[in-house]
Amino acid sequence: MIGRVADSDVTVLLQGESGTGKEVVARAIHRYSKRRNEPFIKINCATIPENLIESELFGYEKGAFTGAGSRKPGKFELAHRGTIFLDEIGELSLNTQAKLLRVLQEKEFERVGGTESIQVDVRIIAATNKDLERCVAEGTFREDLYFRLNVVKIWLPPLRERIEDVPLLAKAFLYKYSRELNKHITGFSPAALEIMKQYDWPGNVRELRNVCEQAVVLARGPVIMPEDLPFCLQATNREIRNSIRRGMTLKEIVAEVERQVILKTLQEHNWNRSATAQALGLNRRSLYAKMKEYGLL
Repeated sequence: MIGRVADSDVTVLLQGESGTGKEVVARAIHRYSKRRNEPFIKINCATIPENLIESELFGYEKGAFTGAGSRKPGKFELAHRGTIFLDEIGELSLNTQAKLLRVLQEKEFERVGGTESIQVDVRIIAATNKDLERCVAEGTFREDLYFRLNVVKIWLPPLRERIEDVPLLAKAFLYKYSRELNKHITGFSPAALEIMKQYDWPGNVRELRNVCEQAVVLARGPVIMPEDLPFCLQATNREIRNSIRRGMTLKEIVAEVERQVILKTLQEHNWNRSATAQALGLNRRSLYAKMKEYGLL
């Protein structure tokens, strides 16, 4: 889809949960477009206060407001002949949405405090983790702007819906952080990969990237082992949800999670109790007692 839309100047709307890679997709569209040698300007609409967003987008003239000591170009001027990426566009106020709509329709705007119309040639890519159709129905997003943005929509699925991508992405992140941290890490053990494939990844690709960086930092050998992964991966969300569905109490859920972690660590260490105890931060006596309690002997 990226390849099919890149060569045109069509407006693209990227939708997906936080952490699914919307900015990566936006940059890829720009990189493969005929505008690739022109600016790529990103603006996060959620991080700029309402009273500043207009001047950030369109710039301002000298004296337009207190502190405006000189003329300043906005993001649209800076992106001329290139691409502007409007991240979290669902956070814009209705007033700013109206002014953005004019830019899409007329390809012109005025700086804050100015009267001169400025023409721009900009390709717009917008992104949001909100359901804009619902926002339109609720009256928080303009319907006419939504249709202007929604020329081509690319939906980025959450990582839990494309678990088959986890090993590929993890390998890429492992290579990246091994080089950056000057460590010789060759890959993931089968058990570690299986744990990663069983996890639901609520933070999506961003969370996977952080987990891989942490694993490279903590790894004691050339292969990432289960004990190098964060504890939250050991006790998967899926297991917890299934336990809740079965009507288990919190105490029972915690015990089940602990049993699963101990079992997986034992399997990873070929049931060597000393190695398992060390990996879990337990002494052999405590591990033996827990194995007996959970029927793992």
